[in-house]
Amino acid sequence: MTERRAILSGSTFEEQIGYARAVVDGDWVHVSGTTGVDYATMTISDDVVEQAEQCLRNIEAALNEANCTFADVVRVRYLLPDRADFEPCWPALRRTFGEVQPAATMLMCGLADPRMKIEIEVYARRAAILPRPEHAREASHHE
Repeated sequence: MTERRAILSGSTFEEQIGYARAVVDGDWVHVSGTTGVDYATMTISDDVVEQAEQCLRNIEAALNEANCTFADVVRVRYLLPDRADFEPCWPALRRTFGEVQPAATMLMCGLADPRMKIEIEVYARRAAILPRPEHAREASHHE
């Protein structure tokens, strides 16, 4: 049976709207649109680059809980109300996704709160976790 599991971040929106930060469905991990809210302090920066970096930290936490990393991301969507805010985020996005090179789309749209300047959504595919061969397990007990 395929595993299906919700991952919650603690965002009040998850309960109010009825969604999960991410859903693990077999090998796939679907991470909801994620904004730059720092859930530890429930604050959001006014700076779009700081928001993008916080989005990535929030996404990374969800991916880690799903036994994934950014290296497993196959698609990313960037949602911004102001296209001029996208380019300043490129260095942070390149640091995260430059080696991975997922398929990507940038869309201009309104976000749920006027303080939000960027929202990022990703899809990842978990690498198969292969069991260690019997002889490797036995060797590790003898070391």
